[in-house]
Amino acid sequence: MARKEDTATAADVVRNLAFYAAFYFGTVFFVLGAMVAAFIADEPLRRVVRGWSAYHRMCARYLLGLKLRIEGELPDEGLIVAMKHESFYEAIDLPVLMNHPAPFPKAELARLPGWGWAARRYGIVVVERDEGAKALRAMVANAKVFAGKGRPLVIFPEGTRVPHGKQPGLQAGFAGVYKLLGLPVVPIAVNSGPLYHRRWKRPGTITMRVGERIEPGLPRAEIEARVLQAINALND
Repeated sequence: MARKEDTATAADVVRNLAFYAAFYFGTVFFVLGAMVAAFIADEPLRRVVRGWSAYHRMCARYLLGLKLRIEGELPDEGLIVAMKHESFYEAIDLPVLMNHPAPFPKAELARLPGWGWAARRYGIVVVERDEGAKALRAMVANAKVFAGKGRPLVIFPEGTRVPHGKQPGLQAGFAGVYKLLGLPVVPIAVNSGPLYHRRWKRPGTITMRVGERIEPGLPRAEIEARVLQAINALND
């Protein structure tokens, strides 16, 4: 039996085909522009990346019928943003959602030809999951530089995309990053999963709910419990 998210109406198919054609065709030019801008200076690269993110939001809004609602005030300073990850929507939306965020992508993404080089120039905190304490120290040192410049540090603490309604535990590295950075955490719940599927995306409204700021210095069990509860606030 086909899963609900794998089925689609004729209108869904038309909207999706239009979205895929427009977004991925346009992405080619943004990637080329990012590679050129990376040779020039940081600010042109930042504008290209933000432009690509805004282009994706526009395609999703007008071709898929996907609106975005933000509940609460998004952070605009050098702290940790712990965000629920249900689809690629929130990952692609980050550069236009916040002021020059520094995301924590997997090392595999940072090694992609062209994209990885431009992403490093933009400023990311590469997550080397299996490299031990030395890699963690390097990651934290890199993150501190970005935070010192006022850039929000955006991490998906569950480690990967999670189906809507599921609440797995947080990755062990999150508590370590929180402790070593000594920065506040702002959790954000997202419910993009039911609409922005891997194959057939549907019209509707994606909500991002900004949780209460959590100060540094909490024990591991407490910070994990509070973040887990906050990022799952939209799991109805």
